[in-house]
Amino acid sequence: MKGSMDALAHPDDDLYDGDHGRYVLQNSPGIGSMQMLSFVKVMYDIKDDTMKVPDSTRMDDFISISGTKMRLLAKNGAHLCSPKNIPLDLVSENCIPSGFMVPEGWDIVVDYYKHETMLDKWIPWSQPIVNTTIDSKTRSEGIFGSASYKLHHQDYESIWHDIPLTLSNDLVTFVVEIPMFISAKMEMQKTAKGNFISQDKNDDGSTRFYTYGTPFFNYGFIPQTWEDPSIISPDGHHGDNDPLDVMEIGAFPLPMGSVNECRILGSFSLIDEGETDYKIICITKNDPDFNKIHNMDDLERMKPGTLAKLIDWLKRYKTSDGKPENKLSSDIPSSVQEASAIIKETHRRWAKLCGDQTDNVWGLWLDSPVCKAHRDSDDSSHT
Repeated sequence: MKGSMDALAHPDDDLYDGDHGRYVLQNSPGIGSMQMLSFVKVMYDIKDDTMKVPDSTRMDDFISISGTKMRLLAKNGAHLCSPKNIPLDLVSENCIPSGFMVPEGWDIVVDYYKHETMLDKWIPWSQPIVNTTIDSKTRSEGIFGSASYKLHHQDYESIWHDIPLTLSNDLVTFVVEIPMFISAKMEMQKTAKGNFISQDKNDDGSTRFYTYGTPFFNYGFIPQTWEDPSIISPDGHHGDNDPLDVMEIGAFPLPMGSVNECRILGSFSLIDEGETDYKIICITKNDPDFNKIHNMDDLERMKPGTLAKLIDWLKRYKTSDGKPENKLSSDIPSSVQEASAIIKETHRRWAKLCGDQTDNVWGLWLDSPVCKAHRDSDDSSHT
């Protein structure tokens, strides 16, 4: 396990002590009450043909088979060494002692490391393909967790443009992209025909997963909104060219693709790679605590610690991918009224985009029935 550059002693050292890893993992998000057991380092004893804690009086009889060496041997398809001649340099001979691992187990390890990039064969631990509930009014194609997966809504050609924005008092419509506890980073495709939901991709084309832990909230967006990149926010950053994001902090997962009403509680202004990315915080109308939570103060009173968890996630969820922390304009969330004003402004920006398309220099798909109606109308604010 990599050490920390901020450590007072031995900064950036690899951590080999079993207790170090146990302490770190015990503080990871999502561990809960799970207890971690430490490990001891064992080596291969050429006399006993087994893995054991090395005997300090005869260290020449022991061969170290580190994780790095094991992975290299597996990737090279290493065979069993001759029991009568165990080489000290296993890599050069491309073999493993029979006492290192049962043959059937070694075959599985070899199969994995020779094909580890094949999504349909092996899934890294941090990328679990967990089936999720989809809304009854949606239809899917392809395999969930792969680039082939697409989710369409049966009632709307575009879930971005055609679903009405209902903003009444403190209630707003939002569409679920990522249900609670799902690590696959699903996203509405704003440039694709129909604006279907599919999995986001990394720069290398692989499907993207959260690696900071599974989200403890339902994640989605508000239809008929758009954060205009030509607009500079009060913190001096441009909009992120997306609809407004929603983090719904209710008690249970919501189906992917579902259209929900939720109560606005406030918002955060996230600075994500130099762009302003507002996050509207809300609670769904069907939540058991809906009638008790009307703002962020109520949320913290009913669910203590939620505010700190939201701030931690927003700032740090990319750090597990090796990226720096995000920043927030303020750790104090906006009021319900301020969040509602953000929604209204981004809806106005969306209506202008849909109506005349002069701002559409990013190849956004805007040929939905509602957008066409906007263009056919003299009133660009028609919804």
